[in-house]
Amino acid sequence: MDISALPAFLLAVVVIAASPGPAVVLILQRAGAHGFRAAIPTVLGIEAGLFLWALAAGTGMAALVAASETAFLILRVAGAIFLVYLGVKAIRSGWRLRGRDDAEPLPKVDAPKGHRAFAEGLIVQLANPKAAVFLFAFYPQFVPAEGPVLLTTVTLGAIQVLLETILYLGLAFAVGSASAWFSRTSVRRRLDYVSGAVLIALGARVALTSR
Repeated sequence: MDISALPAFLLAVVVIAASPGPAVVLILQRAGAHGFRAAIPTVLGIEAGLFLWALAAGTGMAALVAASETAFLILRVAGAIFLVYLGVKAIRSGWRLRGRDDAEPLPKVDAPKGHRAFAEGLIVQLANPKAAVFLFAFYPQFVPAEGPVLLTTVTLGAIQVLLETILYLGLAFAVGSASAWFSRTSVRRRLDYVSGAVLIALGARVALTSR
């Protein structure tokens, strides 16, 4: 990889990570509802999915997804269904809090087990067909024509994963640190409703998206 291109790559990664999307919404909902520690497996699952897409891009599989109408459709439908499922689950959580006021303690709701939260983050990332199309279009700009494609792509993927993990954990920590505010029933209810609605809207966008 051309080292002189690294700053541009890092800047692009930061902009991409900060863009609103299913990953950011899922992290906000998990950290707000259950705290920083509960969001860690979600972040790791999202980044594991990103690294698998980077491997796929390096081996040409992402190009297959980008070119194949059937593969793109399968991922699009699967991703949309899963995002809608997560959105409905969040809204149902908020609905159970209706009629309560801030003076009442929140009902005890355990955070998802670590492996389940990891799997949710992983599926959200892998079931995003835009990730495949994006990596296929984005990474080649930083891969030298004469260089080892797979090794360079994996290196870029590792750099992106490391940077996004730091950014997303920072976001989860900031949200989790405001646990006293998020523990108010009215705030939690609104968080569940808003995050659920956004996840459903993102699912609809994935379902209707084209390459």
